[in-house]
Amino acid sequence: MTEDRRESQREGDRGSLTLMLAVLFIALLALAGLVIDGGAKLDAASNAAAVAQEAARAGAGQVDRPTAYSGGSFVVDQAQARSAALAYLATAGYQGTVATARRTIQVTVTVVVPTRVLSLIGISSFRVSESATATLVAGVTGPGT
Repeated sequence: MTEDRRESQREGDRGSLTLMLAVLFIALLALAGLVIDGGAKLDAASNAAAVAQEAARAGAGQVDRPTAYSGGSFVVDQAQARSAALAYLATAGYQGTVATARRTIQVTVTVVVPTRVLSLIGISSFRVSESATATLVAGVTGPGT
């Protein structure tokens, strides 16, 4: 009788290890997805920020020469600045928006990063957006300027 009782208890536990392994596998897969795809998102954000900074610098360097020569005032040629920044973005393989002002230019780069692991649970991509602003500075500057 004791033998029958042990046998029935073993049959009642059958499959519990499989269920535990399945749950652990899903948890590990989600963790791997966060590490792999989260790292890809951080990398894309870093690249987008660097490209936005360089595009803004390229645009801020476009001085309105007639205004500078006639009045000595250094301002950004807004059409050339926008064109230079967009050209830099196109060369780098990114898309973005450009906003200009009298002495500044702001570039925003948006990147869509496809996921590798998280796509298994329905998250197919991340959207990353980074902005940078560059200001035209002419002449000698000091700590208070």
